[in-house]
Amino acid sequence: MSDTPSTRVVATKPLWYRDVRVLRVIAQVIFAIVAIGLAVYLYSNFSRASAAANLPTGFGYLDGPTNFVIQDSDFRASQPVHDALRVGIRNTMAAVAVGAILMTILGVMIGIGRLSQNWLVRKSTQLYVETVRNIPPLVIIVFLFTPVIGQFPQIQEPTEVEGLFIASNRGLWLPWVNADGPGAGRFWYVVLVGTILAGAVGWWRTKVNERTGTPHHRVLWSLGVMLATLAVGYVALGAPFDVDGPLREGRNVDGGIKLSTAYAAVTFGLVIYTASHVAELVRGSIQAVPRGQAEAADALALSPFQRMRFVVLPQAFKIMVPPLASQYLNFTKNTSLAIFVGYSEITQVSFTIQGNGNPGVQTFLLLMAVYLTLSLSMSFGANAINSRLQNGVWPWWTAAVPTLYITLVWAYMGPLTKDSGGPWMLAMLAGLVAGGGNMAYRLARTRKWLSPRSAPAAAMLG
Repeated sequence: MSDTPSTRVVATKPLWYRDVRVLRVIAQVIFAIVAIGLAVYLYSNFSRASAAANLPTGFGYLDGPTNFVIQDSDFRASQPVHDALRVGIRNTMAAVAVGAILMTILGVMIGIGRLSQNWLVRKSTQLYVETVRNIPPLVIIVFLFTPVIGQFPQIQEPTEVEGLFIASNRGLWLPWVNADGPGAGRFWYVVLVGTILAGAVGWWRTKVNERTGTPHHRVLWSLGVMLATLAVGYVALGAPFDVDGPLREGRNVDGGIKLSTAYAAVTFGLVIYTASHVAELVRGSIQAVPRGQAEAADALALSPFQRMRFVVLPQAFKIMVPPLASQYLNFTKNTSLAIFVGYSEITQVSFTIQGNGNPGVQTFLLLMAVYLTLSLSMSFGANAINSRLQNGVWPWWTAAVPTLYITLVWAYMGPLTKDSGGPWMLAMLAGLVAGGGNMAYRLARTRKWLSPRSAPAAAMLG
């Protein structure tokens, strides 16, 4: 038998135009050239159009006067454009802050009602969901603004309870906190101290729970310490706040806070619409919880409320957080529909600024930046909560969430009272420093940069 020589396979380097790595680099270079060329073309086109229309290409126009007033505010036409944008952002945040809470409460209630054993409750909530979520939100807003709120009585003969509320076709007035006392500015120091004490007590109760196994009740303990600190500071500063109710004299109303008809239509219209989607998220998340969990709760003789509160909802919440965050984002972006009823949120203000001879490209770039900032901030917080629910631990960047919100509140809304700028700024800076320190510590602990000896001392940061 003759031996056959073994065949060796010699690896050869492929030609450059067949090398996948080379082709990827070439494709990326081509894409970068096309993107840069497109950007240069758009900018040159923008520069020529701006020069032809005698419009600036920068953002210096933000310091010029707006030459218009903003309804239901003390904004003056002589104020700069950036102040008008701040008013629009503040009005947007006012609608989102109130609407997000109301839509969550209403959506959870309707979602649970969809699974009720009561036939009337189940069918009524089903009718609500199937009707409202198939109607465009703009139709609901306009319906509330014109045939509902628009039919409220005239201001000469409103529906009112003296000192409590006044309702007319010009708006709704409610009692509000009056913070013009001499100690109102210093009260923010009390808020800062109360926040620090509440955080320390919450950390202490957590450690007690880990060491002894007793229930921590850290939320109740922290809330109690916070309220006690605020109460002591309120008394010590001579009651710097008081509640001011609305009082009417003819066609004028003094005191309280006014909710314009446009604000009410936008906020409640979006609450009604978005709650129908939240309800479906709640229903689907509850049904996604294994049936054995509810059966185990029944075996422990838990009441239907206890079963829902302690067994079903905590597990359903893990499922519903990501899609629920999307509904908060949709609510925020849908506030732009307020332009159709004249509510001066950021979109309506931006259109007015552009219509008064200011450059539209820069204005709407700022508008998009505002919505992007608000949306990413909400996503940031939702991701932190979702990480905590799914993994059992807060991510190291959790402290950046309240720090970011504090920065946004300060940048967009400014001091809450005229005489508290200094203390408010100090409280903001303290919050930023504390949040940044907490985030740095958590990052160092996650990356194992801290030695075992330094960990107990750094634990005071979080």
